[in-house]
Amino acid sequence: MRLIAISYITLFLSLSICACSQTTGEQQAIPQQKEAVIVPQPAATIEVPVGAQALMDNYPDFVKGYENNHLLLADGSTILYDDLKEKSFIERMDKPDVEDMFSQPYDTSVWSPTRNYDPGRVRNEELLKYMYGKNEAEARKGLVRVKWFKQQILFSGANGAADSLAAVAKELTELPASFQKYFDNSSTFYWRTVRGSNRLSAHSFGIAIDICTKFSDYWRWKNPGKGEEDSLKYTNRIPKEIIQIFEKHGFISGARWYHFDTMHFEFRPDLLQASRHQTNN
Repeated sequence: MRLIAISYITLFLSLSICACSQTTGEQQAIPQQKEAVIVPQPAATIEVPVGAQALMDNYPDFVKGYENNHLLLADGSTILYDDLKEKSFIERMDKPDVEDMFSQPYDTSVWSPTRNYDPGRVRNEELLKYMYGKNEAEARKGLVRVKWFKQQILFSGANGAADSLAAVAKELTELPASFQKYFDNSSTFYWRTVRGSNRLSAHSFGIAIDICTKFSDYWRWKNPGKGEEDSLKYTNRIPKEIIQIFEKHGFISGARWYHFDTMHFEFRPDLLQASRHQTNN
């Protein structure tokens, strides 16, 4: 009996040692876990449309940023940038979002515009009213006087518009004397709609000037009885030298339009910047 008991004890100790050895082996087999390394990820970049960037660059006092398809304005409000709607030529003119203002690049190499090529005629009134005044009284408060040859004319002081017009005047005076006839009887601020439409003219905001009508051509005058959707005969008598000086200082010319208004020059440095980007890319 004592031998049997000793045998049982020996067997028990052997089994215990084997179990311990197996456990220790398993523990050694488990690799030591490394501490997780957190790699910082770059912040998601917001793709800003070319037109929105041009507005931010040229009108920094008013347009502060772009996010979620909206312009972020200085007063904390926002304006929808792109309504994502397909529009006809007339629909784009009558009900434009901000993106529609850049739908046609302003090509400074075009002197004979194709049908309905009117870069800059599309204007988002919500944005223009925010920057220049929501009514005639507000717009008038923002006007300053600019010396224009023999005249003192009113132009918006916002966004450097008046300063740009003064720079145009200075450079135009350096042209030969034969050009001076084009600068008589010029007009600027006049709160009104565009003839034949309910759209406010750029003159309403003090950002457009019409130079001498004696040598100017307007599509309705030259195409009596025709509407905006009709085929037109194009005419222009304003010298290229004058147009190019205006463009140099941030103005677009109505002489570039199919629906031509050759006396008309409008402060739109944003469109010129966006168009250069679109042309180069």
